[in-house]
Amino acid sequence: MRKSTAILSFILMLATASSSLLFAQAEKGHYVPGVEGIKGSSLPPPGVYFRWYNAFYGAEKLMDRKGDELPVNFDVSVYAMANRLIWITDKKILGADFGMDILVPLIRTDLKIGALGLKDNRFQLGDIYLEPFVLSWHRQRCDAAFGLSFYTPTGQYDKTQPASAGQDFWTTLLTFGTTQYLDPQKTWSLSLLGRYEINSEKGETKVKPGQDLVLEWGLGKNVAKFWDIGLSGYGQWQLTDDSGADVNWDTSVHDRVYAIGPEVSRFVLPAKLFVSVRAVWEFGAKDHSQGHMTTITLTKIL
Repeated sequence: MRKSTAILSFILMLATASSSLLFAQAEKGHYVPGVEGIKGSSLPPPGVYFRWYNAFYGAEKLMDRKGDELPVNFDVSVYAMANRLIWITDKKILGADFGMDILVPLIRTDLKIGALGLKDNRFQLGDIYLEPFVLSWHRQRCDAAFGLSFYTPTGQYDKTQPASAGQDFWTTLLTFGTTQYLDPQKTWSLSLLGRYEINSEKGETKVKPGQDLVLEWGLGKNVAKFWDIGLSGYGQWQLTDDSGADVNWDTSVHDRVYAIGPEVSRFVLPAKLFVSVRAVWEFGAKDHSQGHMTTITLTKIL
């Protein structure tokens, strides 16, 4: 879904560049904000878990560098189904539980830009995510997490197909965050989860996307022991310029977007299953699509 944030630069080059430069897109990072929310920085205790993400993103607005909508008859919808296997071991490092995980995404993208007569749709394997190093701390009134992970350019990619699921570059992702419990009974929680992306140069073009920062947050209330309800959201900012010999756009333009919306989750004890539903609406976008996302996540204790 992060793929949708590259469309603005793609459009501008279709309109202004020669055919040899049409597909030197200003690709963004890999991480999809909005898939974590309430207690997003709280990892489970030692064990093996399977997490199944179903994320639906849609946008009919494409915003320019000033935050104004571009009149290009833009429409994108993305469905991402990501399968994640998590192992939190019994090993301790710096007082934290040590773990690792792997995520394999399948992504369906439907893209239309009416002003250009462009239409593309793909259902493909995305870039596989590997997180070999995760630390999680649990204290009386707070949890904390740190992770080092990598997106691998294993997904299907073609520079002539803007709906390709793959990104064609490596990303090193640093994860850090905390959940604070606001009362002794731990019924109120406030979480903040940060992701910092460091991207490599693309394989097919000499373009290195700038570095991104994502902050996801959640404010939740535990009800009747097994329910959490509240608000969640995110902010995403490009912090450094795109670079590379094939970059032919204004690199001083950095994208950003914010989002907020409700979330509800439940633990189904007999099935050892966590279920969460989250819906967020984006606002304040610049050089970015602006839409909405719904995420349904199931986490099974194996």
